[in-house]
Amino acid sequence: MIGHIESFDPDNQTGVIKSEEKSYSFHLDDWVAQAPPDPGDDVTFDEEDTVARNINLTGAYLAPPKAVKYKYVAAFLALFLGFTGLHRFYLGFYKLGFAQLALTAVTVGYGALWGFVEAVLLFAGHINKDAKGRPLK
Repeated sequence: MIGHIESFDPDNQTGVIKSEEKSYSFHLDDWVAQAPPDPGDDVTFDEEDTVARNINLTGAYLAPPKAVKYKYVAAFLALFLGFTGLHRFYLGFYKLGFAQLALTAVTVGYGALWGFVEAVLLFAGHINKDAKGRPLK
């Protein structure tokens, strides 16, 4: 059958797949794909009553990821607003962004050094992916 992942709890390694108005539960042990399950992914699976078995991503998710975010936008945000962690928010690393903002507040501005260093790393290409693993343009 074909369906999409409604939810997935990484702590319990369980989730729910919805297909044609029916819901099927699954466990990570029944997951076949190399990429971890993510809510919204389209999948194929075998049904056993209300349990999904042999779950695999559809072919569209097996293609290499396409770049969405711009490296130079992130680098300029890091260079000029790095003390706020805005470049990390832009790239989807929300926890790092909050950590950078907290460090700047606690150290009365020294967190800006972190932003400057990451701007250099972005310009040099050492930070080259966003939070979802997609390459930067």
